[in-house]
Amino acid sequence: MTMKRVVLAGTCVVVAVLGWVFAVSQWETASRIATVASALAGVAAVGIGIWAALPDASSSGIVVHDTGTAKTAGAGNAVSGYHGSRPRGPVTVERTGDADATGDGNAVSGYSEK
Repeated sequence: MTMKRVVLAGTCVVVAVLGWVFAVSQWETASRIATVASALAGVAAVGIGIWAALPDASSSGIVVHDTGTAKTAGAGNAVSGYHGSRPRGPVTVERTGDADATGDGNAVSGYSEK
């Protein structure tokens, strides 16, 4: 279960429990009903705000597959896969091509971090 779903489920549970507590208490005046409605809306708004602010796990990862051959000569970089800074999510690299570097070059076939 993702963090966004945990926050959403927790918010729903809190709203349901508060709704039940308010429902079993005595409803004497209209102002009390307005207070209950405001409390439920406030809790729901905070929970949904946190849920919306969390990053989506599926969009924060990197997927690389079926890359071709990379070659360099001299001081260049040959990358057939992924060479970069570490992303927030998972890195998936499949079926990368050959990487060939001659001279002072660097070759990456797969995954490497900067």
